[in-house]
Amino acid sequence: MNLLDCFSPSLFGKADKTGLTFNGQSYTFGEINVASTITANALKDKFDIKKGDRISMYLENCPELIIFYLACLKLGVIVVPMNVLYKDRELSHLIADAEPKLIFVDQERFEVLKPLLGNFGSIEKVLCTTDIDDTLGWEELNKDQNTTEVDYSMVSGDDAALMIYTSGTTGTSKGALLTHHNLVSNIISLVHCWQWSADDKFILTLPLFHMHGLGNGVHGWLTSGCHTTLFKRFKADVILASIRDNNATLFFGVPTMYERFLEAFENGVEKPTSIRLLVSGSAPLSPETFAKIESVFGHRILERYGMSETAMITSNLYEGPNSRVQGTVGKALPGVSLRIAHPNNEVVGDDEIGEIQIIGPNVLKCYWRQEEKTRDAYTEDGFFKTGDLGKFDPNGNVIITGRAKELIISGGFNIYPQEIINCLVEHDGVKEAAVIGVPDQRRGELVKAYIVKETDTVTAEELMAYCSKHLASFKAPRAIEFIDTLPRNAMGKLQLKDLPNREKL
Repeated sequence: MNLLDCFSPSLFGKADKTGLTFNGQSYTFGEINVASTITANALKDKFDIKKGDRISMYLENCPELIIFYLACLKLGVIVVPMNVLYKDRELSHLIADAEPKLIFVDQERFEVLKPLLGNFGSIEKVLCTTDIDDTLGWEELNKDQNTTEVDYSMVSGDDAALMIYTSGTTGTSKGALLTHHNLVSNIISLVHCWQWSADDKFILTLPLFHMHGLGNGVHGWLTSGCHTTLFKRFKADVILASIRDNNATLFFGVPTMYERFLEAFENGVEKPTSIRLLVSGSAPLSPETFAKIESVFGHRILERYGMSETAMITSNLYEGPNSRVQGTVGKALPGVSLRIAHPNNEVVGDDEIGEIQIIGPNVLKCYWRQEEKTRDAYTEDGFFKTGDLGKFDPNGNVIITGRAKELIISGGFNIYPQEIINCLVEHDGVKEAAVIGVPDQRRGELVKAYIVKETDTVTAEELMAYCSKHLASFKAPRAIEFIDTLPRNAMGKLQLKDLPNREKL
């Protein structure tokens, strides 16, 4: 079974139903399906795109992204989403590693990408949502309007559908290959567990380069056949107005979004009453935010847990006793086996903390071109090692207690300290650097850097501007502290716990 088999009851069976609204324009499921067929034929006829080719998407939320994504799935293409905030350093690594044949961009992202294009031989063409020089425009791509049905039966469940890039604290990015079967098993479980139906009205403002937006949001919408209102980006008062105007029933977000909802309510924005399910993930949700949202909406946020390599792993129960428990991410989804183990892979005792390890149909096929790292990701008895630490509450819900690696999560985005360190030490004024996450009420964590100077004249403002130029804005340090030496143990290993002022910017 492939993803299109999941989506067909909506794309074909509900062809006349309005499935998507964006910027006031609505599209039926049938229109979306036909448009994706036209794009699939254009990609095949003009660029000989075939099963197994990689194609990157580097653009903000829009209907064209969804149509293009469906076209790629119909052809058996491996889609490589790229964070729209990425800049030269991140893009260069991803493109060199994935070797995409085509890249689909919007105009703003093309200006970032353009200086890099001469460095990569794999890219045959850049497609753009608008008609600008050095690209093929969306309308030009699809001008032949070939509506001949594409036979996607040759796409099997074992074929890769998505390559989602993730990283470790070494800063080495890995492309996690997720198959159609991985993604089908995930979305069937979520639609069931969250009681998602064709009668729901969904507000989708999560970025579609992220698993929460694409793997949960788009896949769930197309599987359930509900109506979705899509937004280019999040703006609290606009989203709340849309929830009210559309009597929306579903909203998925990250903790930062819920914080901004609360700020909007404090500023007099009217509270919506139609929502039946609020989902939060990608970063820890504070108890204060959890309680305030419950007081406003009349029910609790449902927290879940997942990774790029696995899609969703756990979810709180939708209803009933022991449902939507604050501070937990619930229990393993159907078909997923989860254990918490010591470093020797022995299962921990009651209330003990260990690494979360899983087996299930949702676990990635492999890391792209990294056989050794794929092997190292599993225990001898076949469990995938998440690298996250946790424990069970008395009712068997998983509590995430920390991360085995020094990953920083800010506003739902994963930030890997080594990547920022690598950028900082390229500056002539930096001798050494360390990077940590500092707790923040709104974004979960903010990036703080510790610098040992190479030159006395370098300033914090200069280094923050340097990082902002070369890295996505959410990765740039919000504070820099200069110190004489970095704390290290007798073996020369950096001791992050001994850095001064760790809890404040």
